[in-house]
This record gives sequence, structure tokens and C-alpha cells, in this order.
Amino acid sequence: MNRSLATSSLWILAATAILVVALVPFDPLISQRAQGLPEVIVTVNRRITDFGTFSWMIYGSGLIVILAYILHRMSGSETLAGRARTAWRLSLYFFLTIGATSALVHLVKLVVGRARPALFAEHGAYSLTPFAYDDLYSSFPSGHSAAVGAFFGAFSMVAPRLRPLFLMGALTIGLSRIIVGAHYPSDVAAGLLLGLWTAIATAFVFARQDWLFRFDERGWPLPKSFLPK
Repeated sequence: MNRSLATSSLWILAATAILVVALVPFDPLISQRAQGLPEVIVTVNRRITDFGTFSWMIYGSGLIVILAYILHRMSGSETLAGRARTAWRLSLYFFLTIGATSALVHLVKLVVGRARPALFAEHGAYSLTPFAYDDLYSSFPSGHSAAVGAFFGAFSMVAPRLRPLFLMGALTIGLSRIIVGAHYPSDVAAGLLLGLWTAIATAFVFARQDWLFRFDERGWPLPKSFLPK
């Protein structure tokens, strides 16, 4: 494993563990307070949260990414075949990132089996029923948060200058999952960081193949447009 990938993985794992452990004691309080916000805020967040599904991320990302990248990066000297190859690799990067995140998050949900906030009155915030095969017992980690963590995480790897904007978008949708009562805060933190980790790990794999990314002097994958040719 690339040393930078190993280091990044350890940092993200540590951040996930710290955030989850720090938030778990406050999960019931924050969840109840969030759901008690004025109805207009809850309604707005119900609309925001719809953008966090894996299917929306997969089908919606392809055309947006290809067009944005071609218009921004692919002009002038590169051949049509080169543009098509880059567009294909860019689409593959997003598809693999989101697909891998989906597989991981569903596996963890199944193994953990945490009851959702809707079952708080019956089971409390810390009830675990592994392998329940029931959506009501699939709160940890948040799938929506993982999807947007992967989606916006991939964007932040492709366009580092806009990274704060993309991370803010992921956080906004993640918070909406708490406000609509679908997840606890620790579920959202774990989902966001899982998606981000997958985006980074996939970028490392692509950089090894010299696809879209190249390693800089620190061994970190940067889009080729940011590195000297």
C-alpha cells in the first residue's frame, strides 16, 4: 500500500472513531432537538435530503462531470480520442467511488443493525440488531451521508480549489438526515467520512495507473492539470 494512502486511511479512521465516540453520548439529545425545529426548517431539509441518494449520485454525476471537465480542461491541443478517454476515466472514477461506497455502507449497516431514531421510544438510541434485514435497523452509518461524502469527496479530489464548497455541500445534506429524523449525528459523521475515504482511496488507485491523477512529491494524488507535465 502506498505510504500516503496508509497515512490518510489512518487519519480518516482516527477522525471517524473520535467523532463517533464523541457524538454517541449526545445522539439522543441532538436528534430530538433537531426534529423539534420549526416545521419550515424541517420541510426545507426534507427537500435537501432527497439529493443524497446513491441512485441520484450515480445517474446525475456522469453528464455533469463529463461536461464540466471537458469545458474546463479539455480544449485546444488534445485530440478527440484523448478527450473521450479522459471523459470515460472521469466517469469511471465517480462510478467506482460511489459504487464501492454503496457496497461498504450496506455491509456495515447489515452487520451493525442500529435502530433508527423512529424507534427511539421503543429501543432508545443504542439498540443494535445485527443482520435484521430491516431498514428500521440500518441507521449506522448513514447511507445518504456516505453517498454525498463519496460524491462531493470525488469532486474535491478532481477540483481541489473548490474543495471547501464541495465539503460544505456534503455537510449540508448530512445534517439534513438528522433534522428529518432519519439518522443520529454519529451515523452521519461515519457516513460522510466513509464516503470521503473511498473517494481518496479510488484516486490513489487511479494515480497508480496514471489515470486523471498523478502523485505529487509527497505521494498525494492530484489531478494532472495541477502538476507540471
